[in-house]
Amino acid sequence: MTTNFIYLASASPRRRELLEQIGVPFRVLASGVSEARRDGEGAEAYVVRMAADKANEVWQRVNASEPAPVLAADTAVVVDDQVFGKPADEAEALDMLTRLSGRSHTVLTAIALRWQSDRDGAVSKSEVRFRATTEFERKAYCRTEESYDKAGAYAIQGFGGVFVEYLAGSYSAVMGLPLWETASLLKRFELPRWLAGATTS
Repeated sequence: MTTNFIYLASASPRRRELLEQIGVPFRVLASGVSEARRDGEGAEAYVVRMAADKANEVWQRVNASEPAPVLAADTAVVVDDQVFGKPADEAEALDMLTRLSGRSHTVLTAIALRWQSDRDGAVSKSEVRFRATTEFERKAYCRTEESYDKAGAYAIQGFGGVFVEYLAGSYSAVMGLPLWETASLLKRFELPRWLAGATTS
């Protein structure tokens, strides 16, 4: 298969940075699919469906004009079987941060890749434990405005990293794009990444 770039079906600057980190040429074309969770839908099923829906929606838009592989991702923070997405406002962000304080939570990030009739995906699961935080710290963090476009209301790669006491899993997945799984998919689809220009000599 011949293609010199992929579409990233996300407006997330973190996902852009991570693709750049592993040398993937890409163009951003954010998906417009609804991120509403279905009644009774489990957390893992939800992120898997969202990633697939985003990849398929963007693929349908580009297929007739300038087709190229489409990579999509979706991330959710899970506490007591409740999915934390992006907070709508400060009150919701503070509630999420309060519930994360002093305990562990699961971060699920699903990726999906669509190219012509072929599609594949993967899920990364990470355990993150927050130290106990104070109300003052949580309010101060919200004032940075870092919470508002992040699942679970925090960014591990930003100011929110000071809350993280322990991580078991993938740091890049908690950011929003698991690099090992992404590189594996790209390899399977024979798509460009930094290794494309390497030699064995």
